Amino acid sequence: MRHSSTTGRIVSSRIASAVMSATLSLFTLSSQAEQHFQTLPTKIVRPAVSTGKAAPVGPLPLTQHLKLHIVLPVRDQAGVDSTLQQLYDPQSPSYRNWLSVKEFTDKFGPTQEDYQAVVDFAKANGLAIVGTPAPNRRMVAVDGPVDAINKTFHLTMTSYRHPTENRNFYSPDREPTLDLKVPIQHIEGLDNFSLPHSIDLKHSTTDNTLQTFAVGSGPGGQYLGSDMRAAYYGGGPLTGTGQYIGLFGGQYDMNDVKLYFSSVGQSFNPSVVQAVSVDDTETSCTGCDDGEIVIDIARSYSMAPGVSGIFEFVGGCEEDTLNAMATHDPLPMQNSSSIGCLPGSSIPAIESILQEMAAQGQSYFSASGDSAAFKTSDDNTGDTYPTESTWCTAAGGSDLNTNGAGGPWVSETAWADSGGGPSPDGFAIPSWQQLPGVINSSNGGSTTLRNLPDVASEANFDNYFCDEGVCQGGLGGTSFSSPTWAGFMALVNQQAVANGKPTAGLLNPTIYAIGTGSSYNSDFHDITSGNNNNGVGQSYNAVTGYDLVTGWGTPNGQSLINALSESTAPESTCHVSYTINSQWAGGFNAGLTIENTGTTALTHWTLTWAFGNGQTITSLWDGNESQSGSNVTVTNLGYNGNIPAGGSFTGVGFNGTWNNIANAAPTSFAINGNPCD
Repeated sequence: MRHSSTTGRIVSSRIASAVMSATLSLFTLSSQAEQHFQTLPTKIVRPAVSTGKAAPVGPLPLTQHLKLHIVLPVRDQAGVDSTLQQLYDPQSPSYRNWLSVKEFTDKFGPTQEDYQAVVDFAKANGLAIVGTPAPNRRMVAVDGPVDAINKTFHLTMTSYRHPTENRNFYSPDREPTLDLKVPIQHIEGLDNFSLPHSIDLKHSTTDNTLQTFAVGSGPGGQYLGSDMRAAYYGGGPLTGTGQYIGLFGGQYDMNDVKLYFSSVGQSFNPSVVQAVSVDDTETSCTGCDDGEIVIDIARSYSMAPGVSGIFEFVGGCEEDTLNAMATHDPLPMQNSSSIGCLPGSSIPAIESILQEMAAQGQSYFSASGDSAAFKTSDDNTGDTYPTESTWCTAAGGSDLNTNGAGGPWVSETAWADSGGGPSPDGFAIPSWQQLPGVINSSNGGSTTLRNLPDVASEANFDNYFCDEGVCQGGLGGTSFSSPTWAGFMALVNQQAVANGKPTAGLLNPTIYAIGTGSSYNSDFHDITSGNNNNGVGQSYNAVTGYDLVTGWGTPNGQSLINALSESTAPESTCHVSYTINSQWAGGFNAGLTIENTGTTALTHWTLTWAFGNGQTITSLWDGNESQSGSNVTVTNLGYNGNIPAGGSFTGVGFNGTWNNIANAAPTSFAINGNPCD
């Protein structure tokens, strides 16, 4: 009986164990079924990894730290699309009623609850939150060891040999998944397959056969940024005052920027340029290759020498930097990029940020590239994005001829290396390129794909630049074109604001309407000669109207400013005469006469101007003077503030210093903020 009783207890024990095991299994299966494993809407792993083209080197060290950006999608994409359509429809009551960053976030951004859930998720998985929270709640910046990243996203971070570059890169070995219910659009920073780089800047070579006119203001007749202002705007009073320019950039040495201006005897106010670190990225460097950055700053500043700020955004290769440009305070209403990347799966996230910028009235220019006509998509390097986005204005290149140094525009032909053609990545043709007359047999554009570029400016091998402490000429590229247009837009938006108008916003819908309208030839310099033959089968000609080398052409000064701002230049009510009475080595004496040409008496006055050659005031009489860099402000004293209508005041004079190279009179003055003729 004991034997039988023992056997029964053993059987009962086994049955109980089996039941418990089954129960635990069911519980585990139930828990797994309830657990939410989210996959991303686009692929993170590059084809080079997924196809085996990039050979694995080994897993990344578990202690190595990486910085990532977890990107949340907009809350209502259909609402964004509808809002943009109304904002850019001249017949809509919402036309150009731009949203603020807060308004866009409140209407379309992720909820605060979703944003906080992502923050909590990252912290719970051993990732530290870094940087300043994104004002639009689109991104959560995190930093953590590879070990935590592997576990959080259920992958193995691995080092691979780059298939086309002499270096290793890191990447996940599989697509990430997240134990998170809040939808995630993208995770930036899981690979460094593509690094930020300039869009193919080129130096002239001994076998280069391109004609250059050598009539610029720089050494050897090289063009300076000031020549672009003279050619594309003239000597008018607009300087970009009150406007801010955003540049998608990289590390730079401010000494190279200063050297650019000092080496040609031009004034520059370095306090205008502010580096913006995206999530604590280092912004400065010494002895580094910063030519691209120097070009962007110098060109945009020279076009708008009175601009209130130039923000150089320094961050990652993709959407983190763009998101900073879309949310910075103050908001840069004109933006430029000459930096290329291979965005991979981040394109949808970048598109949504560019859409936010458009909804906020920000323009965004990107260089079209310097490898002539685009090759087929199979051969494309990928540097055409985001230039080919419909939310970006693509800037091509031209070969400019002016009437001498600092002279007006004379003629222009297409630059042979100007990037252009139908979108290599298959972006569909937008509505504004479907307007009658845009695409035709003459320009050879696509009727189904987005065509590039949209506009152009000087880009030939006759531009002066400074890099790594050395200045020289002979550089060309559409990298000169993009910041030139951003600077020009600062003039446009200054005039718009002065007339109580909104800023111009994304340029594309407006310029295509201009191009197909009756004012085209007075608003643009139409470029009709030259081509961008790439030597391997693709070529487009510059033709009358739109073409795939120079777009609609280059800006025709005040006429285009009026058209884009939908306003006219404010009528001048003052005139200032500036006379250099005497000049000697290192010093000079000058006097000014202020005329009130308006119909109302002045009871006080503030006179402003900018020196162009680094002059400084050492002593001034009959006014209170202050100077910041090149910018001078003089206010009246107690006894000389009244100037009757039609009257004048002669008395302001000063002694100053100059550089013994050039001492040109200022080209524009303003009284009480109003430009004088």
